[in-house]
Amino acid sequence: MPILNNNYTYIDLFAGIGGFRHAMNGFSNGQAQCLYASEINDAAANIYERYFHQRPLGDIRQVDPLKLGYPAPDVVCGGFPCQTFSKGGNQAGFKDSRGTLFREIVRIIEEYPNEERPRILILENVQNLLHHDKGETWKTIHHEIEEAGYNVIEKPIVAAPKDFGVPQLRNRAIILAVRNDIYDGPIDLQIKRIRAGHSHLSSVLETDLSDEDKKKYALDDRETHILDCWQDFMNRIPKEEWVIGFPIWSDEFGNKKSIKKLPQWKQDIIMKNRNFYIAHQDQLSAWLRHWHVRKDFTPTDRKFEWQAGTDMNSVYEGIIQFRTSGIRVKRPTESPALVAMDHRPIYGPLRRYITPREAANLQSFPSDFQFGDDEHETYKQLGNAVNVVVIQSIFTLFVNFLNQKLGEQNHGNN
Repeated sequence: MPILNNNYTYIDLFAGIGGFRHAMNGFSNGQAQCLYASEINDAAANIYERYFHQRPLGDIRQVDPLKLGYPAPDVVCGGFPCQTFSKGGNQAGFKDSRGTLFREIVRIIEEYPNEERPRILILENVQNLLHHDKGETWKTIHHEIEEAGYNVIEKPIVAAPKDFGVPQLRNRAIILAVRNDIYDGPIDLQIKRIRAGHSHLSSVLETDLSDEDKKKYALDDRETHILDCWQDFMNRIPKEEWVIGFPIWSDEFGNKKSIKKLPQWKQDIIMKNRNFYIAHQDQLSAWLRHWHVRKDFTPTDRKFEWQAGTDMNSVYEGIIQFRTSGIRVKRPTESPALVAMDHRPIYGPLRRYITPREAANLQSFPSDFQFGDDEHETYKQLGNAVNVVVIQSIFTLFVNFLNQKLGEQNHGNN
């Protein structure tokens, strides 16, 4: 007998705008039932309710599953807050109140008698979860799920949309667990990954964008001026030296200030920039003067990362981002990870930002999914969302694995 029927039940914790729900619906051909969802962010909850016609409960800390009147779900889904484990945050982990929200998942599970607890858990977080606090955070999470009566995968599966043919670089840690009394053997799953560079950002772009939208999402004059400047920078360097390998910090060109008190990693980047300038002093001095780089550009716009080697001839052939750490240009294959900040990718060949619909394509949301009118909020919510294809693919793999193991057990008992 399979571990799940198509009409299985699940709960959607830290639901966001519904990435897990789309994955569960896709796996079951729409027959699975979401008993309830929980999401504290009103903007996300509004989008979720508009599409799924079910209002998420608010703060998970106020959710009492027994008072809701539902039986225990078959599956628990949850993309618990990742800021405290992310390299982009302060990495406070369980010292941060958001980090402790993981324990709310365990609390809800433990409200049910052991034999009635959810059969499967699938949770998502940032890849850095594995290494945070020298691995102690993951050990804690693993132990707490085990104590609740579960057989937990030894290490989360780290996967990105690109591994399944969706052109986005976004590694996430997927935690899988099954109730001990169902299966207590090793969980040794193998993902068949698509070769890196196989997917291409152009595959998710809208082909029928209106002239109005083309203008709306186009680079403005200031952005074009900055990119033209950096294109001239590249043109002044011999092509064989375009494999730069470190971020360009033009403020260090000709700078001789002491850097002894700076961290070693920063000293290394500064010295590479200073030596690079010395090797190309005539060309780069002329470049600085011609574009008035130090006078007219912001400190952020004076930094540049070229991640395309000699594979491209122009910044406009690649994927571009205006980031807080500087301007980044990479090959036009997979998009950088969508994040909950406005670091939207720019598709260089079209000289425009990706649209909200294209960002939704990168997160594998269905074509009929509707967002609100606030585009900034839309990009933010998509940056916080789980990727539907990643979750559905790994969940399918896990369920098939468990069905195979249970079949082997039943065959051995006959």
